[in-house]
Amino acid sequence: MSIDALKNALPGYAKDTKLNLGSVTSTSQLTEQQLWGTVLACALATRSPRVIAEVAEEAADYLSAEAFEAAKGAASIMAMNNVYYRATHLIGDETYATLPAKLRMSIIGKPGVDKVDFELWCLAVSAINGCGRCLESHEKVLRESGLSRELIQEALRVAAVVNATAATLDAEAALSPATV
Repeated sequence: MSIDALKNALPGYAKDTKLNLGSVTSTSQLTEQQLWGTVLACALATRSPRVIAEVAEEAADYLSAEAFEAAKGAASIMAMNNVYYRATHLIGDETYATLPAKLRMSIIGKPGVDKVDFELWCLAVSAINGCGRCLESHEKVLRESGLSRELIQEALRVAAVVNATAATLDAEAALSPATV
């Protein structure tokens, strides 16, 4: 299995990441679609070719074609939105928050999967990309839709662990004598 391949590739110093990767993908209370869409969207957000390839292979076993595409869409739209909304927030002038974004975001309204699942994936990607404004917005929608804080936390844990896996494996590849 591909998650197993990632776990086996993690070095000894990343034992916690290895154990957490196994845990978040095998003991989750999220639905199968919520979990694997989150894992896939987060893998894409890391931009790590190895993690993306391994996760995509396994996620394809759990996600419909529509859900697979929607998870990719969540990573893509958040790559744009997280930069825009983080920047307008960090500038510190609230006037920017009142200006129309003028960015096309139709996938958010019509993602092709259950809206709660898509929002969850957007939240997890926003955690990796570090956009507080997007985190607040997606968490609010999820809570208003009835998703518990515990399930939202699970998606955040997935984001943290997938990101740590990518950071560790990419660092190891960069430090490898074969890449010098």
